[in-house]
Amino acid sequence: MNLLFATSNQHKLDEAREILGPLGIEVVGLDSLSNTFEEPVENADTFEGNARLKAIGYAQATGKRCMADDSGLVVDALNGEPGVRSARFAGVGNTRLERDAANNALLLERLQTVPRDRRSARFVCAICVADPDGTIVGESKGTFEGIIGSEPVGTNGFGYDPLLFVSGVNKSSAQMTSEEKNSKSHRGEAVRKIIKCFQQ
Repeated sequence: MNLLFATSNQHKLDEAREILGPLGIEVVGLDSLSNTFEEPVENADTFEGNARLKAIGYAQATGKRCMADDSGLVVDALNGEPGVRSARFAGVGNTRLERDAANNALLLERLQTVPRDRRSARFVCAICVADPDGTIVGESKGTFEGIIGSEPVGTNGFGYDPLLFVSGVNKSSAQMTSEEKNSKSHRGEAVRKIIKCFQQ
């Protein structure tokens, strides 16, 4: 079975492939398509809403069963920010690396006076799978709990990974191996849950 994952983020593709590959599900990204398609506007105010918009939009445009996710960081001391705006929190940067660095710097600035015991946060991932006729095949959601550290630590992963210190593990998300992260992460949890829609 082939499944189009509506992302060009290689890290997300690798995570999904490591989980779904052993089940006989081949995950391909947008870069595997011969044509380019206009990205659906993500204007929903929830992760679930944006995942639906992307999954249905790309499924209808490509004629393929499509999985899409929307994920981000929710920080309690910031009333849930950056939330659905996680990727564009700082609003600057031309490349993913530049945007990640700017987002992390802004997050640390906003939390500068917040003590460690009030820096609880979590990664959230909502996944939607849709067929070309617009039918939603399945939806799922996962979370990855932790606290925001005072400085980036680790080189694995991307985005806010170096800042989220994982609950029950004395390391940041960016210090975890891919196996460790897939077993605990928000995306790993959401992907494992979405498997049930294929099994049915």
